[in-house]
Amino acid sequence: MPLQHSKRYRKVAENHDRNKPYTIEAAVNLVKEKATAKFDETVDLALKLSIDTKQADQLVRGSLSLPHGIGKSMRVVAFAEGEVAAAAEAAGAVAVGGQDLVDRITGGWMEFDVAIAHPSMMRFVGKLGKVLGPKGLMPSPKSGTVTDKVAAAVSEFAAGKIEFRNDKEGNVHMVVGKASFEPSKLIDNVTAAIAFIRSIRPQAVKGDFITGIFLTSTMGPGVRLQFQTDPVAPAE
Repeated sequence: MPLQHSKRYRKVAENHDRNKPYTIEAAVNLVKEKATAKFDETVDLALKLSIDTKQADQLVRGSLSLPHGIGKSMRVVAFAEGEVAAAAEAAGAVAVGGQDLVDRITGGWMEFDVAIAHPSMMRFVGKLGKVLGPKGLMPSPKSGTVTDKVAAAVSEFAAGKIEFRNDKEGNVHMVVGKASFEPSKLIDNVTAAIAFIRSIRPQAVKGDFITGIFLTSTMGPGVRLQFQTDPVAPAE
């Protein structure tokens, strides 16, 4: 059954050619123009990658802090004990603990956006794989959410550091700001995000790494971005 869009969406998308590529500057201005909802829409960047998601050495996952943040503070929990736990709480964690925090989450409490864990706590956190994994919340060294520097990580993620990983189709989605941001700030964030994804290209990927980039707001149509393909594949 074809996707049915709302009357408001159809009005916003009217005369918009989804296949036309725009410069980052033009795309940002168009997305802001099309963000006509009564709330401050989130701006999302989507990158289509030529990775084989069945191959572990081609998966793309990580975290980064954008130049101007994302316009939202994140609720962070920390799996830690002792002085590390106290420091994490002081850094802004909404909940801190070990087995007690695991039990709380197992019981259904999910009022958080990011989970940070000290390596010594993974013996507890590992039990939450089936709960946090499907939601993309399982702490991981690759995303910077399993770390010895728990308090620093709590501060960074609470301030809007974003975590990302590819989906099963090989796409990466990440929030890059709000429609209310000044164009220059959105441009900086989009540019930084694309550059970062390019910088973590898996060596096993052959040919062009990024094959499509789109920018969209929560309720608006996707806008295709112009971009340069990779000039040279990484050396073996």
